[in-house]
Amino acid sequence: MKILILDNYDSFTFNLYQYCGEILSKHYSKDKHQILVKRNDEVDIKDIKKIKPNKIIISPGPGSPENSEYFGVCKETILQLGVKTPILGICLGMQGIVSSFGGKIVKAKIPMHGKTSFLFHDNQNIHKNIPQCIEIMRYHSLIVEQNSLPNCFEITAFCTENETPTVTFQSFNKTHEIMGVKHVEYPLFGIQYHPESFASEGGKEIISNFLLS
Repeated sequence: MKILILDNYDSFTFNLYQYCGEILSKHYSKDKHQILVKRNDEVDIKDIKKIKPNKIIISPGPGSPENSEYFGVCKETILQLGVKTPILGICLGMQGIVSSFGGKIVKAKIPMHGKTSFLFHDNQNIHKNIPQCIEIMRYHSLIVEQNSLPNCFEITAFCTENETPTVTFQSFNKTHEIMGVKHVEYPLFGIQYHPESFASEGGKEIISNFLLS
């Protein structure tokens, strides 16, 4: 099992690396798994194809994915490899997945830096067997614009600011901010929040669902 983490110059990348190592070491012997971290301007698409990763994680990071200075090789990776290679985009990574297919990234009504919200999800794929209404950490001032989300994506998660037991995933409406998406055809998954943060409940389980599925 070979995992490639594309680092968008984010301080949380080491947390991702550590989580991946802890998860894979429980299921694969040391010689049967490898985790590579490459910065988004350190490699090109040819290099990534030579690596032949089984799965790719696109890290959080500063700026907008619509600016190649911030997103580097990630967009090309999504479009060229995402058809077959499972990719998980986190925060900037999720925005980049949606943006690569024509979705718009806009300023959030309220910047969320170091703030928590409560997550509701579809209980599928990366959110399988994850409790509802868990508390998740957010670090972002940009979001996926709901009205421009391409038809090739399904919304898999949203959040509320208050712990509301009466809310369900089916309660999603235009007042909510998108916290998760998946491509309807390709193995592309995105989450806006930070599962690798110690303040996110169920974070390691969410990453494990991606790595081991």
